[in-house]
Amino acid sequence: MFSKNIDLLFKEHLSPNNHAASDYFSLIKKLVGLKNNEAPDSAEFHQANEAIARAYGLVEDEIRTNTNPPSKEVSFGTSGWRGIIGKDISLYTVSLVTQGIVAMYRNLDQDKTLAPALGVSSFSEAQQRGAVLGFDNRFGGRLMAQRVIEVLTSNGITVHYAHEATTGTLSAAVLILQAAFSINLTPSHNPLEYAGFKFNAADAGPAASEITNRITENARQLIAAGKNPILSPDPTQVQQCDALACWQELVARGASRHGLNYREIIAAFHSAKDCVVAVDCVHGASRVHMRGLFGNQPSERLLLFREQADPTFGGVAPEPSSTNMQQVMTTLQQRPEPLKLGVIIDPDADRIRFTDGTVEIDMNLFGGMAFHYLHEKKGKHGLVAKTVATSNFANAIAKGLHEEIFEPKVGFKEFKPVIGKALVCFEESDGISVVGHTPEKDAYIGLILALDMMLSLKKNLGEYLSEIQAEYGYYYPGKGGVEVSRQGKALLDTLAGLEKYGVGTVLDIGGEPKKITEVITIDGRKMILEDNSWLMIRPSGTEPKVRFYVEARSEAGKDGLFAAAKGMLGEIGLL
Repeated sequence: MFSKNIDLLFKEHLSPNNHAASDYFSLIKKLVGLKNNEAPDSAEFHQANEAIARAYGLVEDEIRTNTNPPSKEVSFGTSGWRGIIGKDISLYTVSLVTQGIVAMYRNLDQDKTLAPALGVSSFSEAQQRGAVLGFDNRFGGRLMAQRVIEVLTSNGITVHYAHEATTGTLSAAVLILQAAFSINLTPSHNPLEYAGFKFNAADAGPAASEITNRITENARQLIAAGKNPILSPDPTQVQQCDALACWQELVARGASRHGLNYREIIAAFHSAKDCVVAVDCVHGASRVHMRGLFGNQPSERLLLFREQADPTFGGVAPEPSSTNMQQVMTTLQQRPEPLKLGVIIDPDADRIRFTDGTVEIDMNLFGGMAFHYLHEKKGKHGLVAKTVATSNFANAIAKGLHEEIFEPKVGFKEFKPVIGKALVCFEESDGISVVGHTPEKDAYIGLILALDMMLSLKKNLGEYLSEIQAEYGYYYPGKGGVEVSRQGKALLDTLAGLEKYGVGTVLDIGGEPKKITEVITIDGRKMILEDNSWLMIRPSGTEPKVRFYVEARSEAGKDGLFAAAKGMLGEIGLL
């Protein structure tokens, strides 16, 4: 009966010898569901595993053979290009996007317009300095990385190949190796059916819009022409890269600026018998580094979860969410050690969320804590940088410490003007970096910072947070979103209907009238209310969604703000 159910699923979702008409990932998700309902040592479990492997075999064939344009045009958003594995991102489209990057560098010899943003003045300089290349745990990542190698080396560009690695370590490798750029094949926290393509220039941070616009334009032109590049790869131009070692060297170099002595922090963890650390890798790329990050020393107080290779992520959404955090929290609650740190990290390790087993701390609050810690406990001085959709907790701290605040629109690349000046750069979607480190968000630096907090203060994160809140106030951020059918200009035109909610408009927030006192429009529409609570609505830069962010002055107050945001979308005809 179980085998028949599997056969029925294959018939339901596949069109024989027709990749375009087959829905492989709906099939894989259902097979994972079947597998998860069976005992790990059962025959049914193994049958489901074999069926998943068979389905992925078809996906691999599509990756290799699909020469159609992507179902959606190539477009680099706030964190690169993302698309469906096989349908959008195949060896063919990866070849052409990579060739579009090569064309951008070749053009430097005639037009220096992009040279300042790229940090490279000529194509020969790009060839010699080379590219750092890596991928996360997504299916087909190694295969696609090999195609990137073939395109780059065919054009005389050295490749520093890191294999499976994280966004933060690849960014560190660019700086340590003084590479011209990096390519990271990852869609970050997107679901299992997605692949992605991130490009960082020589500054190792997310590429500026003028760069990603040029890559997008070049790639679209090449795809429209429909010609695969003729390749003559040169394997002698491939150099192996230890991205974690590069990261470790960069953190050591930056210690005088951020005050984090990485080696001492790790040594302190191993010698402290009163603390435990739990890390959930969610099957992502951090699993290949985590033991090395902790010095490759065995420890019963370092607990790793979901560290096996699994491109299906065990059927969960691979993001640092409250739902995914439960295993870490439950485990820490049962541990005897008084000092407890738990984290969950997304597939490319550019996002991280924290807990001490009692309270969950997302980046809205941890970013403010990090700023306070570096400023007050490490004696560092400088501004704090946070995106406009992020909690005002850090604003209150900065005001109290008489430091400036930089508050750009969503996207880590928006921090470029203050890199090297801001003590902490962070965004509500669980990304963070610190002064003296990479200009790219990095879960590892967040982990080391949290570990140092706990060990040096001899208190859990929740206790430290409570102390800061008692002094600077309580803030209760939250976020949500809805999928929409409209995209592009049609979506933006509909969202323009929110302009009617201007200063002076009275909103019903949980049955209580509250007046809008300020509107910020640098990214979507952020409406600040008279009690300093706020709600913000903006389109997603990577998915067909509208996102809304809220911040209340009490935990109960969030529900009213969420309801108001959904009500606004309903009134303008989007729901």
